[in-house]
Amino acid sequence: MSGKPIVLKVLTAGEGGVGKTTLLHRYVEGKFEANTKMTIGVEFFLKEVNIEGKNIMLQLWDFGGQERFRFLLKSYTSGAKGALLMFDLTRPLTLDRIGQWIEICRSDNDQLPILFIGTKNDLKDEISVNEEYVEELMEHYDLIDYLKISSKTGENVKKSFEILTINILEELGKL
Repeated sequence: MSGKPIVLKVLTAGEGGVGKTTLLHRYVEGKFEANTKMTIGVEFFLKEVNIEGKNIMLQLWDFGGQERFRFLLKSYTSGAKGALLMFDLTRPLTLDRIGQWIEICRSDNDQLPILFIGTKNDLKDEISVNEEYVEELMEHYDLIDYLKISSKTGENVKKSFEILTINILEELGKL
């Protein structure tokens, strides 16, 4: 396992408050931050991982979810190899603009692999998203998989990045 890492640009997208930044802090730093600030425009995280014996450098682009930043985002999708598209399991309205988010993520590559992520899975009593509807969206937009995660407990956090990275590596013929 020597040589330069394979650099993969990965986008995280979804409405404001669904937990994009919290997920990235949990994944990159291994800690849960309950009070992240609203992301203004785009922020950037790096994480070096070893997947299937390959040295990978993930460039994680955290897209601000607020409507007023959305016009900026397409200019940041160039070169992206995959995306995590997130919604909040306790707020069905966060699914309303999924089409818009997919259009942003796939503006540079209409085949971009996207993993669908339902966040806040630890709030069992508040989950109110219709699973069948999520499955329909997944099929309709040809998303690679659907995972429920909790950045608070760490449930499926690492797994979500592994699934996406393996999918990207397969797409690139590197696995």
